[in-house]
Amino acid sequence: MMKVRKLVLLTLAFSLIFGSVAYAADSATQKLRLWINKKSESSGVVAVDNKTYISTDIVSDKLQAIVIKDDNKVVIYKPNVNMLTSKNDGSIFGDVPQGKKVKFNTFIQVDSLKVDISALKLTIADPYGDETLVETRKSGDDDFPDGKDNYWITMKDISYIFDSAGLYTLRFWMKPAGESSFQVVAEKTITSK
Repeated sequence: MMKVRKLVLLTLAFSLIFGSVAYAADSATQKLRLWINKKSESSGVVAVDNKTYISTDIVSDKLQAIVIKDDNKVVIYKPNVNMLTSKNDGSIFGDVPQGKKVKFNTFIQVDSLKVDISALKLTIADPYGDETLVETRKSGDDDFPDGKDNYWITMKDISYIFDSAGLYTLRFWMKPAGESSFQVVAEKTITSK
């Protein structure tokens, strides 16, 4: 009987000790709400021991940075990318009438690119999120900026019907050398009204 009582007391003591440790660890972690350009992000940010941790997916997606992860490090590259849309007559635009078909190209200026890339692409998404590929270029193509940290490119002409009112989003993507997926590094919106 004495052994059973000691076993119960010992089990109760360990439960209290480890339960307190788990509670203390949980209370040291606090979920935070992140705001980027006045939009709230619901997850991916925590504070632990007064240090804030942000998900690399948020850094990549919302801040349009290239994030490369391996077993023991995370490297972030943020190239400076500017995009300009122009019609065939050379006029620069950012607004189009709803329902109008526009033939245009996108001029892209990139500098401060500190990582080698193996491919790039340009897409356009309608106000409902349906995305259309405009053009893809890969390393080895004649018009690919291999090994350059500063370059200017004009993407091919596209004829596109802006059939719905709202914001259309041009997205410029890069694929870092050795990686399997593209990451968005710049966006430009075109308004259809």
